Amino acid sequence: MSATAVAAPKVRAAGVRKSYGNLEVLKGIDLTVDQGEVLCLIGPSGSGKSTFLRCINHLEAIDSGRLWVGDTTVGYEQRGNKLYELSDKEICRQRTEVGMVFQHFNLFPHMTVLENLMEAPIRVLKQPRRQVRERALGLLAQVGLAEKAGSYPKSLSGGQQQRVAIARALCMQPSLMLFDEPTSALDPELVGDVLAVMRNLAETGMTMIVVTHEIGFARDVADRVAFFDGGQIVEVGPAADVITHPQQQRTREFLAAVR
Repeated sequence: MSATAVAAPKVRAAGVRKSYGNLEVLKGIDLTVDQGEVLCLIGPSGSGKSTFLRCINHLEAIDSGRLWVGDTTVGYEQRGNKLYELSDKEICRQRTEVGMVFQHFNLFPHMTVLENLMEAPIRVLKQPRRQVRERALGLLAQVGLAEKAGSYPKSLSGGQQQRVAIARALCMQPSLMLFDEPTSALDPELVGDVLAVMRNLAETGMTMIVVTHEIGFARDVADRVAFFDGGQIVEVGPAADVITHPQQQRTREFLAAVR
């Protein structure tokens, strides 16, 4: 009997470093994320979580190390023994595989909710309008906003706008979703609806990397949690283990403070 093939990681980071001037923000990050896994990144502000997330989408260029999404090197190609940064067009093509949701919603204010969802698949992916419209309407229903298709962003609450932003990212049919503190700009009573959408998305098997301060969400939804501090991963493991029984003193201190 042949051995069962082991699927390659969806995301792999090897020795990733990033500095801004003399400030080293990422100090050699090694991490893998499996296909269908939900990984939450937790840690104090300034610890490198969001920078690492942005590097995965090449919104920030790494200084050394290597990042892969699937079997593709993010932002670079190797020629001989050297890495060369890809052109803007090639980087944009890579990004179509990765959806990203930011703290702030970044919706186009002059477009309706439905138009916001349809814009990129039609213009970037050159997909047929009717097909994109059907997908967009289905996604709006999925995030509980079917009745808001004709509304403009200014008429929506912050939580509704963030759910639209999630639907917009999904309309590109990405294979990986990145969330950078998606609830941090919301009033507390609006957080639950956004987290519910993310829970439902996780249940579909979408690979997700989530920077969050919502420790309860991380414990309940993530497969694993990585605790960042000072540009390094201090501890990583199954979510319940890291949050309930952290092994490192620095992790224990952080969790005690945020609780």
